[in-house]
Amino acid sequence: MSTPVTDSKQVQTLLEKASGLDNTAGNPRVKKVVHRILTDLCRAIEELEVTQTEFWAACSYITEVGQTNEWGLLAPGVGLEHFMDLLLDEQERNAGITGGTPRTIEGPLYVAGAPVVNAEARLDDGTEKGEVIFMEGQVKDTSGKPISGAQVEVWHANIHGFYSHCNGPPQSPFNYRRTIKADAEGRYRFRSIMPSGYGCPPDGSTQKLLDQLGRHGQRPSHIHFFVSAPGYRQLTTQINIAGHKYVYDDFAFGTRDGLVVEAVPQKDAAKIKSHGLNEPYSEIKFDFSLNKEKTGAPSTIVDRAHAPAA
Repeated sequence: MSTPVTDSKQVQTLLEKASGLDNTAGNPRVKKVVHRILTDLCRAIEELEVTQTEFWAACSYITEVGQTNEWGLLAPGVGLEHFMDLLLDEQERNAGITGGTPRTIEGPLYVAGAPVVNAEARLDDGTEKGEVIFMEGQVKDTSGKPISGAQVEVWHANIHGFYSHCNGPPQSPFNYRRTIKADAEGRYRFRSIMPSGYGCPPDGSTQKLLDQLGRHGQRPSHIHFFVSAPGYRQLTTQINIAGHKYVYDDFAFGTRDGLVVEAVPQKDAAKIKSHGLNEPYSEIKFDFSLNKEKTGAPSTIVDRAHAPAA
């Protein structure tokens, strides 16, 4: 059996030079990562007998993903964002950190700077008619002790599956987005409208690949959160509303055990009236559990580009 071309001296020299391992300038970490990725990519091209036409088609596709700004969709869509969560789970276990609310993907639609409110918020601007929801709960540590003043950042889609500042028709600033400072007992509460599930743009670059894989690009109804407090590890998570068609078939692999939550219909006339409503609403209860920070543990704060609020 002949030696793989990738293992030949000529290609190994090429890969070392291409990744800068033959010089002392540059960033050693970047060099190491690039060399490994190039080596694995060349090996895959050789073993899978990727043709020149297929190679350049892939390059065109990568360019298209950038032009359509869909890397934030493609990464979760092919499981990479979920893999990063699974990897961090294992790194935490190795560091002796266990328990707490499960993390799951952030997604590409967070916007910083949402208005800060104390304990209770209304997320929607009142312009959309939909199912009113009241969600409440408590932020605690893993022993069940309330975390006073914990910060709960929340964001979700509107009834059409669009996010303010990110996609779809214009919405009011920070619609369906707030930063809630929990009270002394770690309690938070908000009113909003039940978000819709949604899918990738049907003509977008992510859906183009999913079609080739025989997969859909749909997400269930869900609500995103960053939960944090001094001395605790930031939690990135989301809840998925039970009963939705795609709750256990999320194209972005965002559903995890412990994060599927019932929205309980409330039809009591007195309670409806007490909220100033004329129609039934739904109640969601969910407590967050944060792990204490630990020296030497991998960071849970991700430095990544986000959509601007402007």
